Amino acid sequence: MSFKLCDIIKAIDNFSNNPEIQGGRNSIGYSKYYCPDNNCDTDVKKVISTFIFLVTLLNGADNYENLEIDKMVEYAILWLSYKLNQKIQNGTTKLHDFYTKHIKTNSKYNEHITNDFKINQSVIENKIKSMNMNIKDISNFYDPFKSLCNMYIEVDASNRCMTCLKNAGAFFENCEKLKNTLDITKGSSYSQLWYSLSNDYDKFKDKYNSVKCSDVPSLVACPPSPVTKNTLISTAIIFFAASILLGVYYKHSLFGFRRKVQKNLRKKLKSLRRKWIISI
Repeated sequence: MSFKLCDIIKAIDNFSNNPEIQGGRNSIGYSKYYCPDNNCDTDVKKVISTFIFLVTLLNGADNYENLEIDKMVEYAILWLSYKLNQKIQNGTTKLHDFYTKHIKTNSKYNEHITNDFKINQSVIENKIKSMNMNIKDISNFYDPFKSLCNMYIEVDASNRCMTCLKNAGAFFENCEKLKNTLDITKGSSYSQLWYSLSNDYDKFKDKYNSVKCSDVPSLVACPPSPVTKNTLISTAIIFFAASILLGVYYKHSLFGFRRKVQKNLRKKLKSLRRKWIISI
């Protein structure tokens, strides 16, 4: 995973969520180049067309720090599944079945995703086959992936370690939600994606630990390992203790000021009381 790759994912999210772009009125010529018959008249067609656009961007980009093609395809499929789960009612549909029916027969897909590129139809189809999961289950992995991407983007862009820590917490939280939603031990496809997320986080930690964010919480074996829960609990205790200390400091620092305010308040009340007596 890399900053540039995550930046593309973020841009694609913004692209797909913009109604003007979806209507084909942008300078990129969305409907002309990626919609069959120059018309994306359904949500499914819009998602597929944006997926084609995403793969095209990945094919036209650099190697992203020697990131494997398999990884890039995996990220693109996570995005596709997440968007499809938002748009279609039957989330139990197998992704491969959807691919065969709607994507493989798409004229723009066949036009733009050819064997001339590193990410071609064969690579995509093989990856989808290896997952062997329904769309809804795959989509559940997108939130942890996106929070991990946010860590790369915000740390690389602004070098702000507090933001990094915030997104690390979001990553742990999304992993916990994923663990509670899915039984990741029930098949190799689930464990494969789970391992991929854990491995990507370890790479993030190795890259930024000594340079930018030395206090990024470690991910040991990734949830549902109890070690992760202990890490989260320890972090919570530290922040709780810090808040108590800050509260004590705040209390003592305001002690003299509060006494002064109370004294002025008593004077004000006495003054008002005199005015009431005079008016009576």
